[in-house]
Amino acid sequence: MTWETVIGLEIHVQLNTKSKIFSGASTAFGASPNAHACVVDCAMPGALPVLNKEVVNKGIKLGLALGSTINRKNVFDRKNYFYPDLPKGYQISQMDYPIVEHGQLEIVVGDEVKTINVTRAHMEEDAGKSVHDAFEHYTGIDLNRAGTPLLEIVSEPEMRSAADAVAYAKTMHGLVTWLDICDGNMAEGSFRMDANVSVRPKGQAEFGTRCEIKNLNSFRFLEQAIHYEVARQIELIEDGGRVIQQTRLFDPDKGETRAMRSKEDAHDYRYFPDPDLLPVIITDEMFASAKATMPELPAEMAARFIRDYGVSDYDARLLTASRIQATYFETATQLCGQGKLVANWMHGELAATLNKDGLEIADSPIEAERLAGLVARIADNTLSNKLAKQVFEAMWASDLTADVIIERDGLKQMTDTGAIEKIIDEVLTLNQKSVDEFKAGKDKAFNALVGQVMKASRGKANPQQVQELLKAKLA
Repeated sequence: MTWETVIGLEIHVQLNTKSKIFSGASTAFGASPNAHACVVDCAMPGALPVLNKEVVNKGIKLGLALGSTINRKNVFDRKNYFYPDLPKGYQISQMDYPIVEHGQLEIVVGDEVKTINVTRAHMEEDAGKSVHDAFEHYTGIDLNRAGTPLLEIVSEPEMRSAADAVAYAKTMHGLVTWLDICDGNMAEGSFRMDANVSVRPKGQAEFGTRCEIKNLNSFRFLEQAIHYEVARQIELIEDGGRVIQQTRLFDPDKGETRAMRSKEDAHDYRYFPDPDLLPVIITDEMFASAKATMPELPAEMAARFIRDYGVSDYDARLLTASRIQATYFETATQLCGQGKLVANWMHGELAATLNKDGLEIADSPIEAERLAGLVARIADNTLSNKLAKQVFEAMWASDLTADVIIERDGLKQMTDTGAIEKIIDEVLTLNQKSVDEFKAGKDKAFNALVGQVMKASRGKANPQQVQELLKAKLA
């Protein structure tokens, strides 16, 4: 039987406000345990929540970026459950009246562009943290994170592979950092993913039973967890068993998911409107204020890159995957005027070397200004692609510019026609067999002669000139 995977993601985005959603306590990361927990966060009797207006502002911005319906009436609800790091015994969230509904996010998977529908995004507070390794035989409770503002972004179950899910998560991560509503630091828990995974026979309309994999904090773990869970469910069904709806955790050391608890449905949480918080009405002024401070969105910037810098639609989408990458590209292109070449080097040599060294583009040893200098020397034929790669490697290992390295190492491309012709004449004299084979109709012999000329010039001859002059000599 052929199986189809069905995936929906719930992404918890920690908003980068200075204070918490319902109190004035700091959201700064890294403080000593409970240093940033106030009477509201600790649920002391008589302490009442007061909404942080900036949380609403950031929610509006996300809704605008996703092309969503932004609900003008917002109601906060109590989601009731017991856990040691939840002092109130409930989490303040939104159920029936979330701030954002019915959005869309375009993703690129391989060469394919897909649109994933976003069901909703709602405002809520984070819980505290249980610390299991600080004390022997005891669990500690750190409430610094309790009350930290979140947007929970819920997708439709429209992803059909781990690659789809990773592309969606990366694109959403890029968007929320682009909008500057989240710092995106996954190691600190600012961007966490829950994956709802099920399988069904190919062609079946009805969904299978889903399992939710909680608190994935890296794209690699998201991919690994989905692959494992899909294989687990298929094997279970094919062996005559059935999938039980449950919440699972991913163990990155073992590369597998394990059961945490049976999966709850909404009615299990006994949602009801929070009596301490009035409905929030988003006014025209609040809406206009958020809209006025929106940055140029990725789709708008991609269209401008196509129009102004001559890059392809595919290149433009990749370049605007993150604001840092887009800024890098535009800075380099404005300096050298070679948009397509800059894009090629960013997606090629630069991306490969960053990946090999485990770096992000923000940490690239080669800044946009120095890459522009390298690309400029390629564009004016000072460097061939082969020589440019040598210069790139030297730039990666130093803080020198391309011009300095070219001069120091004598890497300037040979473009003097007379000098190239002299090398060609010598190669033809020494390779009569290849000359005869070419004249007999063997095209590979021509490539062999080109290779000999490039070798004799130590890779410095302009390859295009070599081919044109060699063809003329052999005609």
